[in-house]
Amino acid sequence: SRPERIVSLTPATTEILCGVGAGPRVVATTDFDDYPPEAVPLPDVATYQGVDIEKIVGLEADLVVAGGNGFNSPDALARLRSLGIPVLVVHAPDVASVLADVELVAAAAGEAEAGAALAATMRAEIDAIAAAVSADGGPRPRVFYELDATKEIYGPADDSFLAEMITLAGGDPITTGSATVYSIPLETLITADPEVVVHGDAAYGVAAGQVAGRPGWGGMTAVRDGAVRPVDDVVVTRPGPRLAEGLRALALAIDPAVVLPAPTARSGG
Repeated sequence: SRPERIVSLTPATTEILCGVGAGPRVVATTDFDDYPPEAVPLPDVATYQGVDIEKIVGLEADLVVAGGNGFNSPDALARLRSLGIPVLVVHAPDVASVLADVELVAAAAGEAEAGAALAATMRAEIDAIAAAVSADGGPRPRVFYELDATKEIYGPADDSFLAEMITLAGGDPITTGSATVYSIPLETLITADPEVVVHGDAAYGVAAGQVAGRPGWGGMTAVRDGAVRPVDDVVVTRPGPRLAEGLRALALAIDPAVVLPAPTARSGG
């Protein structure tokens, strides 16, 4: 039966549920949900410290949508299932899986038709952006996407979701050399010599000047050419309905002169 009291345990699944029209039936989210605005004031039942099982039970949830790959505690999710609450766990390691998860979450919420429509719109826009950045057939710049550099330097792992996004956006991704490690030594990054540095940590207060002024970074082509560019990491890396918006922002960060198709108008539920 169609769930009427849905709990979302990731910001991405919250956006999906709202995007397919199930937003009015979402009764709780997490303390790191920030979009859409109507979801922000909902009760918080998860933090980075864990999941509040008692609160979810008290809300009489009839569907919990959670994140896999350790995003939400597997033990907490198993406990919810043992209490008879249906739990759907999603994890998207690539762009195709994001689109599949949009359809899956929508179907679980009783909005299969809306989910299929949203996924189709996203797929078409992503394909159009990827085609536009490939149209000139020129060489792809070497791109390093900085996730964080407060202690170590973090960027995309090999064959990761983020590396795929960089490729779709017109860049040649500089990755860490491992499929599981997201840190990269400075010496390795200097050797790779990025032609563009996209700093996703701009969303957390890191300025381009800070990146360029770090010891050892001055010799990189991107720094010498002034190609250190900010992007909103949330829309680039969050596996939800705004993924095409993130790809558009990433493409423009890689090549500000690229001509992209107009964005598709859409409305959330």
